[in-house]
Amino acid sequence: MEKYKVPTLTIAGSDSSGGAGIQADLKTFSAIGTYGMSVITAITAQNTHGVFLVEDLSKEIIQKQIEVVFDDIPPKAVKIGMVSSPEIIKAIVESLDKYNPKYLVVDPVMISKSGYSLLKPEAKDNLIKYLIPKAYIITPNTLEAEEITGIKIDNLDDMKLVGKKILELGPKYVLMKGGHLDGDAVDVLIGKDTFEIYKSERLDRKNTHGTGCTLSSAITANLALGFDIVQAVSNAKDYITNAIRHSFDIGGGVGPVHHFYKFDSNK
Repeated sequence: MEKYKVPTLTIAGSDSSGGAGIQADLKTFSAIGTYGMSVITAITAQNTHGVFLVEDLSKEIIQKQIEVVFDDIPPKAVKIGMVSSPEIIKAIVESLDKYNPKYLVVDPVMISKSGYSLLKPEAKDNLIKYLIPKAYIITPNTLEAEEITGIKIDNLDDMKLVGKKILELGPKYVLMKGGHLDGDAVDVLIGKDTFEIYKSERLDRKNTHGTGCTLSSAITANLALGFDIVQAVSNAKDYITNAIRHSFDIGGGVGPVHHFYKFDSNK
């Protein structure tokens, strides 16, 4: 299929400031060269200073969005981001069971950078029981991985151990993101017969709003374009690193990364 016509789908929350969530996913899909579609799970009142209010959509409208997209434009890959309630998680899983997408990328969004809880405590069990086992790849940062497993992560060895624990829950691959640890930015991809370490320099930039959303949607787009998992993650890592490198000041808090740095002659 011709580039820019390859359909990709994000199922996530809306960020009113445009730096994360659905908005970041669609920008990433476009920048990498796929046709982005969206299923909105929640509306957030959010800006560069933080998240101030979240309102979930009904499971009926979420399921109907999934249904009409798949029935008309079946996506080559699907990314799931913010799914805050047990009911929403079960609704999404029930819908996806009908269509069984080949590539399901799960970004277990739990807490915003400003500390706002985006996953209700009672939803964690449903995330672990129903959603994670269906993932082609799950992309937790260290804080999210600790929440999922209950194991503290302080170093690379801990990342490997916890990644293997999450793999036992059923996903095909786990990408452990080490951005919250000290030193270079190190991510670890773990699969049954796969172990890859991705190292990149830690960039001294304050504008990192939406980095997790952007990385997971970049992986989704690369899988949709036909790259294998190791190359898809490598391409996505290069993309997010440069998006952070060229991030810019918008608003008075933590600004966004530059999703379209490749096309910006002024960068």
